[in-house]
Amino acid sequence: MLLIIEIIIFTYLAGCVFFNFFFSVAGKLARRKKNIVQPPPSYQRIAILVPAYKEDEVILSAAESYSHLNYPKAYYDTVVIADSLRPETLEALRGPGVRVIPVSFDVSTKAKSLNTAFEQLEDRYDLALICDADNVLEKDFLLKVNQAWLEGKEVLQAQRVAKNMDTPFAILDAANEIVANHIHRKGANAVGLSAPVIGSGMVFPFAFVKSVLKDIQAIGGFDKVLQLLVVAHGKKIHYLENALVFDEKVENPNAFRNQRRRWISAQIVYLRKFFAPGMKALFRGQIDYFNLAVIQNMLMPRMLLLVAVGFFTLVYLLFSPYLGIPAAAWLIIMAMFIISLLLPLPKKFYTTYFFTAMMALPRVLGIMVALMFRLKGANKTFIHTKHTKTGIDNPLLDGNAN
Repeated sequence: MLLIIEIIIFTYLAGCVFFNFFFSVAGKLARRKKNIVQPPPSYQRIAILVPAYKEDEVILSAAESYSHLNYPKAYYDTVVIADSLRPETLEALRGPGVRVIPVSFDVSTKAKSLNTAFEQLEDRYDLALICDADNVLEKDFLLKVNQAWLEGKEVLQAQRVAKNMDTPFAILDAANEIVANHIHRKGANAVGLSAPVIGSGMVFPFAFVKSVLKDIQAIGGFDKVLQLLVVAHGKKIHYLENALVFDEKVENPNAFRNQRRRWISAQIVYLRKFFAPGMKALFRGQIDYFNLAVIQNMLMPRMLLLVAVGFFTLVYLLFSPYLGIPAAAWLIIMAMFIISLLLPLPKKFYTTYFFTAMMALPRVLGIMVALMFRLKGANKTFIHTKHTKTGIDNPLLDGNAN
C-alpha cells in the first residue's frame, strides 16, 4: 500500500516537473523574432480597454502614457471603465483620445466592466487590447500588434514584464513572470500550442471578443474562461514576445498572499469545472483545449512544487532504506526542476537580484503552503490588488527581451 502511495505522489510531481522542464527547453530552443517594426501597409483601429477598480493612484499616468504611443492617433482610443473612481479622477481622465465609462456593481468583476464597455462602444474597431489600470505599454506596442495582425495572428498575448523591482518580493515576482512567460507562452508556441493569456496585454478581434465575453460570469480567473472560449472557436493564441507591457509587481507579503490566494483558488475551481470537457476534447484531438482546460490547471504552482519536490527529496535521502522509490529518482527530478527555473532567467538576474530573491524565497514558500488552507471562498469574492507605481524601474529590461 505504501509503495502505491509513493508511486502516485512521485508520478504527479514528476509529471509537473517534466512539463516545466520540457517547455523550458523548448522555449530556449525557439527562435526569437527580430525586433524590427516595418512601416505597415495599413493600420487597424484599436480600442485599448482598461478596467479600473479603485485605481485612482495609477490610472491617470497609465492613460497619459497611452497618448504617447507610436501609432496614428486617429486609429486608436483609450477606454477607461471606471469602477468606483473618485469624481476628480473621472474629470481629469476625460480628454482627447480617452473615453470614460463609469460603472458600478454590487460585486465588481473585470468581465462585468468589459461587457458594459462593449455594450456602449461602436463596432468601428478592428481590435480590442485589454490592459490593467497599472499597465504601461512600450512606445511601439500598437505597431507590433498591428504587424502581427497583418501576418494573420488574430489573438495575441504580449510579454508582460516588471514595472518595478524595488523590494525582494517584487524581484521574486518579476522572476516568476519571466519564467512563466518562457515556459507557458514561448515554450507552448514553440511546440505548436496556444499561449495561455494572463489577464492583461491581451489582443482580440473586436467583434469576436465582444461576442464571447457575454458568456463569462466569472468573479476570479476570467482569463482562464476566456482562453478556453478562444480555442473552442478554433483560434490559436500567439505569444507576442517582442511587445512589452509593464505591470506592477507585488511589493509585500500581504499583497502577494491576496494575489496568489485568488490565483490558486481559480485554478482549482476551473480544474473541476473544465476537467470533463477537457478530457472529451482530448479524445477529439483538440490538444489546445485539453492543455488549457486540464493540464494547466492540474499543474502545481511552481513555488509549491519546489516545496513538495524538495521535501520528498530530503525524506528519501534520509529514509531511502525504508521506501520503495530510489532517492536518485527524486534527485533527478529536483535537478530537472531547478534547471527549468534557471534557464529562462536573463544573465543580468544572476547578480545581486538573484541573492535578494533567495533571501525572500523561504517566506514566499511559507506563504504558499499556508494558502492551501485558506482557499475557501476566494473565487467567490473579488480580491483587489492595490497598485501605486506610476514609473518604470526595471534594470532587467534588456534581459527580459532576450
